[in-house]
Amino acid sequence: MFTQLVESKPAGKRSSMGTAVSFAAHYGLILVVLYTSAEAADVDAKPRPEKINFVQPEKAEPRETRPPEPELIVAPPPPKTVPVLTAPIDIPNTLPEIDLTKAPTDPNAYSGANRSSGNSSGTQPEAEPAPRADKDYLAFEVEKPVVQAPNSAAPAYPDMLRQAGVEGEAIVSFVVDTLGRVDLATFKVIHKTHELFATAVKNALPRMRFIPAETSRGRVRQLVQQPFSFTIVK
Repeated sequence: MFTQLVESKPAGKRSSMGTAVSFAAHYGLILVVLYTSAEAADVDAKPRPEKINFVQPEKAEPRETRPPEPELIVAPPPPKTVPVLTAPIDIPNTLPEIDLTKAPTDPNAYSGANRSSGNSSGTQPEAEPAPRADKDYLAFEVEKPVVQAPNSAAPAYPDMLRQAGVEGEAIVSFVVDTLGRVDLATFKVIHKTHELFATAVKNALPRMRFIPAETSRGRVRQLVQQPFSFTIVK
């Protein structure tokens, strides 16, 4: 084996001038690469124009057009005809003779016939039904409505309300029978300004007298609605 390394060529010493030239060459090469990269970046940064292709649409084929429908012509209505009146040719100038000796064939044809029956047709009028004793008639259903009899009793003014100077009224309803008396079972208070006024009227009704209502067939019961006013006379 070899115990000593053999050098083919002795290494020479590098000079400072060669080192500077090598550094400058490498530095210039780096600048060229950087400049080229910057130019490429500027080119890529610029907006690229987009190409738009316009395609002309195909014209649609015209549809089959229908011929216009003919307008309907409405026929005018037929003219109205006015009937023509024809005058008679022979006009009589004398009245026909009337035989006054003959009796009429239908006596009921005259309005004055059969007056004894009460009408012109000869039929008897229907009789008016008799008044019902269990019905309470209203004022418009009778010929003569109920009227309070003269010198009839009247409700007394409540002392408590009179001393306090309180005035008012009471509207009540009741039925007057055929004898002119009040049926107390039908008494109702419709309106009152104080309870004592309604009580005073109810207490006076048994002593009050009325002229009963009448129809063409006689006296009937009638429902009466009557107001009673209480006023202090000074």
